[in-house]
Amino acid sequence: MIKAFVVDNDRLCAVDDLLANSDSIVWADLINPTKEEEKTIETWLGVDVPTREEMEEIEISSRLYVEDGAYFMTATLPAQTDIDDPQMSPVTFVLAGARLITVRYHEPTAFKTFPQRAEKAATGCTSGDTILIGLLEAIVDRLADILERAGRDIEAISRDIFEARSTKASKRNRDFQELLKSIARKEDVASSVRDSLISLQRLAGFFAHASASTKMSKDTKARIKTLSRDVQSLADHVTFLSQKISFLLDATLGMISIEQNAIIKIFSVAAVIFLPPTLVASIYGMNFDVIPELKWEFGYPFAIAMMVLSAILPYLYFRRRGWL
Repeated sequence: MIKAFVVDNDRLCAVDDLLANSDSIVWADLINPTKEEEKTIETWLGVDVPTREEMEEIEISSRLYVEDGAYFMTATLPAQTDIDDPQMSPVTFVLAGARLITVRYHEPTAFKTFPQRAEKAATGCTSGDTILIGLLEAIVDRLADILERAGRDIEAISRDIFEARSTKASKRNRDFQELLKSIARKEDVASSVRDSLISLQRLAGFFAHASASTKMSKDTKARIKTLSRDVQSLADHVTFLSQKISFLLDATLGMISIEQNAIIKIFSVAAVIFLPPTLVASIYGMNFDVIPELKWEFGYPFAIAMMVLSAILPYLYFRRRGWL
Protein backbone atom coordinates (compact mmCIF):
# COMPACT_ATOMS: atom_id res chain seq x y z
CA MET A 1 0.00 0.00 0.00
CA ILE A 2 1.26 3.48 -0.88
CA LYS A 3 0.01 6.69 0.69
CA ALA A 4 1.09 9.77 -1.27
CA PHE A 5 0.95 13.40 -0.16
CA VAL A 6 1.30 16.73 -1.96
CA VAL A 7 1.54 20.26 -0.60
CA ASP A 8 -1.55 22.44 -0.86
CA ASN A 9 -1.47 25.89 0.81
CA ASP A 10 1.35 24.81 3.15
CA ARG A 11 -0.65 21.76 4.16
CA LEU A 12 -0.23 18.10 3.31
CA CYS A 13 -2.95 16.66 1.13
CA ALA A 14 -3.35 12.96 0.40
CA VAL A 15 -3.68 11.88 -3.25
CA ASP A 16 -4.77 8.54 -4.64
CA ASP A 17 -2.77 8.26 -7.86
CA LEU A 18 1.00 8.30 -7.39
CA LEU A 19 1.90 8.32 -11.08
CA ALA A 20 -0.57 11.05 -12.01
CA ASN A 21 0.87 13.36 -9.33
CA SER A 22 4.48 12.17 -9.46
CA ASP A 23 5.89 15.67 -10.05
CA SER A 24 4.16 17.26 -7.04
CA ILE A 25 4.35 14.45 -4.47
CA VAL A 26 6.61 15.29 -1.51
CA TRP A 27 5.97 12.24 0.69
CA ALA A 28 5.25 8.64 -0.24
CA ASP A 29 4.49 6.28 2.65
CA LEU A 30 4.93 2.58 1.83
CA ILE A 31 3.06 0.21 4.14
CA ASN A 32 3.79 -3.49 3.67
CA PRO A 33 4.81 -2.75 0.05
CA THR A 34 4.53 -5.40 -2.62
CA LYS A 35 7.26 -6.02 -5.20
CA GLU A 36 5.28 -4.02 -7.77
CA GLU A 37 4.92 -1.07 -5.41
CA GLU A 38 8.64 -1.13 -4.64
CA LYS A 39 9.43 -1.12 -8.37
CA THR A 40 7.04 1.80 -8.86
CA ILE A 41 8.87 3.87 -6.25
CA GLU A 42 12.29 2.84 -7.56
CA THR A 43 11.30 3.89 -11.10
CA TRP A 44 9.89 7.16 -9.83
CA LEU A 45 12.88 8.19 -7.68
CA GLY A 46 15.68 6.17 -9.22
CA VAL A 47 16.75 4.68 -5.86
CA ASP A 48 16.49 1.16 -4.47
CA VAL A 49 13.86 0.61 -1.80
CA PRO A 50 15.35 -1.50 1.04
CA THR A 51 13.76 -4.86 1.72
CA ARG A 52 12.46 -5.86 5.11
CA GLU A 53 15.49 -8.08 5.67
CA GLU A 54 17.82 -5.17 4.91
CA MET A 55 15.88 -2.91 7.26
CA GLU A 56 16.27 -5.40 10.10
CA GLU A 57 20.06 -5.41 9.87
CA ILE A 58 21.60 -4.03 13.07
CA GLU A 59 24.85 -2.71 11.60
CA ILE A 60 25.07 1.08 11.47
CA SER A 61 26.31 0.91 7.86
CA SER A 62 23.12 -0.95 6.92
CA ARG A 63 20.83 1.51 8.66
CA LEU A 64 22.43 4.89 7.92
CA TYR A 65 23.97 5.41 4.51
CA VAL A 66 23.96 7.49 1.35
CA GLU A 67 23.19 5.93 -2.02
CA ASP A 68 22.63 7.63 -5.39
CA GLY A 69 22.36 11.01 -3.67
CA ALA A 70 19.60 9.81 -1.31
CA TYR A 71 19.94 9.53 2.46
CA PHE A 72 18.69 6.25 3.96
CA MET A 73 17.90 6.29 7.68
CA THR A 74 16.37 3.38 9.61
CA ALA A 75 15.05 3.50 13.17
CA THR A 76 13.27 0.96 15.34
CA LEU A 77 9.84 2.27 16.35
CA PRO A 78 7.10 0.83 18.59
CA ALA A 79 3.49 0.25 17.61
CA GLN A 80 0.48 -0.85 19.66
CA THR A 81 1.84 1.16 22.56
CA ASP A 82 -1.51 1.31 24.36
CA ILE A 83 -0.71 -2.13 25.77
CA ASP A 84 2.34 -3.40 27.63
CA ASP A 85 3.45 -5.53 24.69
CA PRO A 86 4.51 -3.05 21.98
CA GLN A 87 5.31 -4.28 18.50
CA MET A 88 8.85 -3.24 17.57
CA SER A 89 9.80 -3.02 13.92
CA PRO A 90 12.20 -0.94 11.79
CA VAL A 91 11.06 2.04 9.71
CA THR A 92 13.22 3.41 6.92
CA PHE A 93 13.22 7.10 5.95
CA VAL A 94 14.61 7.89 2.49
CA LEU A 95 15.35 11.56 1.89
CA ALA A 96 15.81 12.04 -1.84
CA GLY A 97 16.16 15.72 -2.63
CA ALA A 98 12.89 17.45 -1.80
CA ARG A 99 11.00 14.17 -1.42
CA LEU A 100 10.60 11.77 1.49
CA ILE A 101 9.92 8.06 1.26
CA THR A 102 9.02 6.00 4.32
CA VAL A 103 8.98 2.20 4.33
CA ARG A 104 7.33 0.35 7.19
CA TYR A 105 5.65 -2.92 8.07
CA HIS A 106 3.64 -1.87 11.09
CA GLU A 107 1.53 1.08 12.24
CA PRO A 108 3.24 3.46 14.70
CA THR A 109 0.78 5.99 16.08
CA ALA A 110 2.82 8.97 14.82
CA PHE A 111 2.15 7.93 11.21
CA LYS A 112 -1.56 8.42 11.92
CA THR A 113 -1.49 11.60 13.97
CA PHE A 114 1.14 13.54 12.00
CA PRO A 115 -0.61 13.47 8.56
CA GLN A 116 -3.92 14.35 10.19
CA ARG A 117 -2.38 17.38 11.90
CA ALA A 118 -0.45 18.43 8.78
CA GLU A 119 -3.66 18.27 6.72
CA LYS A 120 -5.63 20.45 9.12
CA ALA A 121 -3.06 23.15 9.88
CA ALA A 122 -0.09 24.72 8.15
CA THR A 123 2.88 23.15 9.91
CA GLY A 124 5.57 24.28 7.48
CA CYS A 125 5.97 20.74 6.09
CA THR A 126 6.47 21.65 2.44
CA SER A 127 9.46 19.50 1.48
CA GLY A 128 11.00 16.16 2.30
CA ASP A 129 13.33 17.45 5.03
CA THR A 130 10.65 19.47 6.86
CA ILE A 131 8.22 16.56 6.64
CA LEU A 132 10.89 14.24 8.05
CA ILE A 133 11.71 16.52 10.97
CA GLY A 134 8.00 16.99 11.70
CA LEU A 135 7.43 13.24 11.59
CA LEU A 136 10.40 12.59 13.88
CA GLU A 137 9.12 15.19 16.33
CA ALA A 138 5.74 13.42 16.39
CA ILE A 139 7.51 10.10 17.03
CA VAL A 140 9.52 11.57 19.92
CA ASP A 141 6.34 13.08 21.39
CA ARG A 142 4.71 9.67 21.27
CA LEU A 143 7.68 8.04 22.99
CA ALA A 144 7.47 10.72 25.69
CA ASP A 145 3.79 9.86 26.23
CA ILE A 146 4.69 6.18 26.56
CA LEU A 147 7.33 6.97 29.18
CA GLU A 148 4.96 9.23 31.10
CA ARG A 149 2.36 6.47 31.28
CA ALA A 150 5.01 3.93 32.24
CA GLY A 151 6.25 6.28 34.97
CA ARG A 152 2.75 6.54 36.46
CA ASP A 153 2.33 2.78 36.36
CA ILE A 154 5.69 2.28 38.06
CA GLU A 155 4.67 4.66 40.84
CA ALA A 156 1.48 2.64 41.32
CA ILE A 157 3.51 -0.58 41.50
CA SER A 158 5.80 1.03 44.08
CA ARG A 159 2.83 1.89 46.30
CA ASP A 160 1.46 -1.64 45.98
CA ILE A 161 4.80 -3.12 47.06
CA PHE A 162 5.34 -1.01 50.16
CA GLU A 163 1.70 -0.56 51.20
CA ALA A 164 0.35 -4.12 51.41
CA ARG A 165 -3.44 -4.06 51.81
CA SER A 166 -4.00 -7.69 52.75
CA THR A 167 -3.30 -9.26 56.13
CA LYS A 168 -3.48 -12.82 54.83
CA ALA A 169 -0.16 -14.31 53.79
CA SER A 170 -1.70 -16.32 50.93
CA LYS A 171 -3.33 -13.17 49.50
CA ARG A 172 -0.08 -11.22 49.79
CA ASN A 173 1.76 -14.00 47.95
CA ARG A 174 -0.71 -13.74 45.06
CA ASP A 175 -0.30 -9.96 45.08
CA PHE A 176 3.48 -10.28 44.89
CA GLN A 177 3.16 -12.68 41.96
CA GLU A 178 1.04 -10.13 40.08
CA LEU A 179 3.50 -7.39 40.98
CA LEU A 180 6.39 -9.40 39.53
CA LYS A 181 4.43 -9.81 36.29
CA SER A 182 3.68 -6.07 36.19
CA ILE A 183 7.34 -5.22 36.79
CA ALA A 184 8.37 -7.56 33.97
CA ARG A 185 5.90 -5.91 31.59
CA LYS A 186 7.18 -2.44 32.45
CA GLU A 187 10.74 -3.60 31.90
CA ASP A 188 9.73 -4.82 28.43
CA VAL A 189 8.23 -1.41 27.66
CA ALA A 190 11.28 0.46 28.95
CA SER A 191 13.62 -1.82 27.02
CA SER A 192 11.65 -1.34 23.81
CA VAL A 193 11.62 2.45 24.20
CA ARG A 194 15.35 2.42 24.99
CA ASP A 195 16.09 0.52 21.78
CA SER A 196 13.97 2.96 19.82
CA LEU A 197 15.67 6.00 21.36
CA ILE A 198 19.14 4.61 20.65
CA SER A 199 18.24 4.19 16.98
CA LEU A 200 16.72 7.69 16.91
CA GLN A 201 19.87 9.16 18.47
CA ARG A 202 21.96 7.69 15.68
CA LEU A 203 19.42 8.80 13.09
CA ALA A 204 19.38 12.36 14.43
CA GLY A 205 23.18 12.57 14.24
CA PHE A 206 23.16 11.27 10.67
CA PHE A 207 20.32 13.66 9.77
CA ALA A 208 22.32 16.57 11.21
CA HIS A 209 25.25 15.56 9.00
CA ALA A 210 22.91 15.38 6.00
CA SER A 211 21.53 18.85 6.79
CA ALA A 212 25.06 20.27 6.63
CA SER A 213 25.81 18.48 3.37
CA THR A 214 22.59 19.49 1.61
CA LYS A 215 22.54 23.05 2.98
CA MET A 216 19.15 22.88 4.66
CA SER A 217 17.62 25.98 6.21
CA LYS A 218 18.79 27.28 9.59
CA ASP A 219 15.35 26.58 11.03
CA THR A 220 15.56 22.91 10.00
CA LYS A 221 19.05 22.58 11.46
CA ALA A 222 17.86 24.16 14.72
CA ARG A 223 14.93 21.75 14.88
CA ILE A 224 17.28 18.81 14.32
CA LYS A 225 19.43 19.97 17.26
CA THR A 226 16.33 20.35 19.41
CA LEU A 227 15.23 16.88 18.36
CA SER A 228 18.61 15.45 19.38
CA ARG A 229 18.36 17.09 22.80
CA ASP A 230 14.83 15.79 23.27
CA VAL A 231 15.89 12.26 22.37
CA GLN A 232 18.83 12.50 24.79
CA SER A 233 16.59 13.72 27.61
CA LEU A 234 14.17 10.85 26.99
CA ALA A 235 17.10 8.42 26.94
CA ASP A 236 18.17 9.74 30.36
CA HIS A 237 14.61 9.40 31.65
CA VAL A 238 14.23 5.83 30.42
CA THR A 239 17.53 5.00 32.13
CA PHE A 240 16.09 6.40 35.37
CA LEU A 241 12.92 4.34 34.92
CA SER A 242 14.96 1.20 34.25
CA GLN A 243 16.92 1.76 37.45
CA LYS A 244 13.69 2.24 39.38
CA ILE A 245 12.25 -0.93 37.86
CA SER A 246 15.37 -2.81 38.98
CA PHE A 247 14.96 -1.37 42.47
CA LEU A 248 11.29 -2.40 42.59
CA LEU A 249 12.21 -5.89 41.43
CA ASP A 250 14.79 -6.19 44.23
CA ALA A 251 12.30 -4.74 46.71
CA THR A 252 9.59 -7.22 45.66
CA LEU A 253 11.97 -10.15 45.99
CA GLY A 254 13.04 -8.78 49.38
CA MET A 255 9.43 -8.54 50.55
CA ILE A 256 8.80 -12.11 49.40
CA SER A 257 11.90 -13.20 51.34
CA ILE A 258 10.62 -11.39 54.44
CA GLU A 259 7.26 -13.14 54.12
CA GLN A 260 8.98 -16.51 53.82
CA ASN A 261 11.25 -15.77 56.79
CA ALA A 262 8.22 -14.78 58.88
CA ILE A 263 6.54 -18.10 58.10
CA ILE A 264 9.69 -20.05 58.92
CA LYS A 265 10.04 -18.04 62.13
CA ILE A 266 6.53 -19.03 63.23
CA PHE A 267 7.25 -22.69 62.67
CA SER A 268 10.59 -22.40 64.48
CA VAL A 269 9.03 -20.70 67.50
CA ALA A 270 6.19 -23.23 67.59
CA ALA A 271 8.71 -26.07 67.52
CA VAL A 272 10.71 -24.56 70.40
CA ILE A 273 7.58 -23.85 72.46
CA PHE A 274 6.23 -27.38 72.12
CA LEU A 275 9.58 -29.09 72.60
CA PRO A 276 9.62 -28.90 76.48
CA PRO A 277 6.02 -30.21 76.79
CA THR A 278 6.97 -33.03 74.46
CA LEU A 279 9.94 -33.81 76.68
CA VAL A 280 7.75 -33.93 79.80
CA ALA A 281 5.19 -36.12 78.03
CA SER A 282 7.98 -38.40 76.83
CA ILE A 283 9.41 -38.80 80.32
CA TYR A 284 6.04 -39.78 81.80
CA GLY A 285 5.28 -42.00 78.85
CA MET A 286 8.27 -44.29 79.47
CA ASN A 287 7.41 -47.90 80.33
CA PHE A 288 9.29 -48.41 83.60
CA ASP A 289 7.90 -50.33 86.52
CA VAL A 290 9.00 -47.76 89.07
CA ILE A 291 7.89 -44.19 88.39
CA PRO A 292 7.41 -42.13 91.58
CA GLU A 293 4.38 -40.26 90.30
CA LEU A 294 2.71 -43.33 88.69
CA LYS A 295 0.43 -44.08 91.69
CA TRP A 296 0.26 -40.47 92.87
CA GLU A 297 -3.24 -39.00 92.97
CA PHE A 298 -2.09 -35.66 91.55
CA GLY A 299 0.37 -37.15 89.06
CA TYR A 300 -1.72 -36.45 86.00
CA PRO A 301 -2.53 -32.78 86.85
CA PHE A 302 1.09 -32.32 87.84
CA ALA A 303 2.29 -33.58 84.45
CA ILE A 304 -0.22 -31.39 82.59
CA ALA A 305 0.85 -28.36 84.63
CA MET A 306 4.49 -29.09 83.88
CA MET A 307 3.80 -29.28 80.14
CA VAL A 308 1.77 -26.04 80.11
CA LEU A 309 4.37 -24.22 82.19
CA SER A 310 7.22 -25.46 80.00
CA ALA A 311 5.38 -24.10 76.95
CA ILE A 312 4.55 -20.70 78.50
CA LEU A 313 8.02 -19.95 79.83
CA PRO A 314 9.80 -20.06 76.40
CA TYR A 315 6.99 -17.96 74.91
CA LEU A 316 7.37 -15.29 77.61
CA TYR A 317 11.14 -15.35 77.17
CA PHE A 318 10.85 -14.81 73.42
CA ARG A 319 8.42 -11.94 73.96
CA ARG A 320 10.78 -10.32 76.48
CA ARG A 321 13.71 -10.54 74.06
CA GLY A 322 11.60 -9.04 71.27
CA TRP A 323 11.76 -12.11 69.04
CA LEU A 324 7.97 -12.22 68.68
